[in-house]
Amino acid sequence: MGRASRDKRDIYYRKAKEEGWRARSAFKLLQIDEEFNIFEGVKRVVDLCAAPGSWSQVLSRKLYLPAKFSPEPMDGDRPLIVAIDLQPMAPIEGVIQVQGDITNARTAEVVIKHFDGCKADLVVCDGAPDVTGLHDMDEFVQSQLILAGLTIVTHVLRVGGKFIAKIFRGKDTSLLYCQLKLFFPVVTFAKPKSSRNSSIEAFAVCENYSPPEGFNERDLYRLLEKVGSPTGEDDLDCHSGWLEGPNKVYIPFLACGDLSGYDSDRSYPLPNVAEGTSYQSLDPVQPPIAPPYKRALEMKKASNLGTRELERLSLDS
Repeated sequence: MGRASRDKRDIYYRKAKEEGWRARSAFKLLQIDEEFNIFEGVKRVVDLCAAPGSWSQVLSRKLYLPAKFSPEPMDGDRPLIVAIDLQPMAPIEGVIQVQGDITNARTAEVVIKHFDGCKADLVVCDGAPDVTGLHDMDEFVQSQLILAGLTIVTHVLRVGGKFIAKIFRGKDTSLLYCQLKLFFPVVTFAKPKSSRNSSIEAFAVCENYSPPEGFNERDLYRLLEKVGSPTGEDDLDCHSGWLEGPNKVYIPFLACGDLSGYDSDRSYPLPNVAEGTSYQSLDPVQPPIAPPYKRALEMKKASNLGTRELERLSLDS
């Protein structure tokens, strides 16, 4: 599908390019902040699964750049932002990039070194697997990604800190909610206005990090297994079936962002730059440097060139 058609379909895709964001997902974090004020008092942030960098851009513009250009003297150092991803991404001012695996405890050690031994005030994660369209499968893989992110959180987040993570809503959402509640007294599932209604995507906003007394980071999975075990330690079958019926868990769910603003599922007409002139589609602000599908794009391009060469030869003959 051509760029002009996609611009017309998705207002947030178009706005992201006009405002200099690398992806439309930047608006999701901005709208979560409008509702929950997640940046208040934050000095150290970790962005998990950061590439191509739209959430890191938001963190830079909201935290680092205001502190850098503030005429008033600062209390302590400037905000520190560490972005982690397996894929490299183009530089962003005020953002330290770490190319690593969020399931590896060594990655947490690298982050803490950048913070000079201190811990983060906020951890955000907009990561998601390549969706298959099979909702149960996608929800399961996404929940495992969140728990991998929670592994990093338990190592790098200070007591009282916040954790924001993308989730896929489904039949096992109650189990994920209970697992997060072990560490955060306040957990709300939020749906930003810029997230399409047709998507099962939402975001877990976890506040006031308070790990259980005597908790050891290496025992995380043992603790999470017990959440899905109604009979205690003897039965470690981790599932959400027992959270239904009389044990049903009601999850706080909130729509955030300007509810009278742009609708992410609606098609908006392209604006005219001036009378008689058509709208000029903008290029993406920063394409991924080394996406996992890069080889597929190269093969597709080579295939298209080969087809055109055959057509040219047939016309010449």
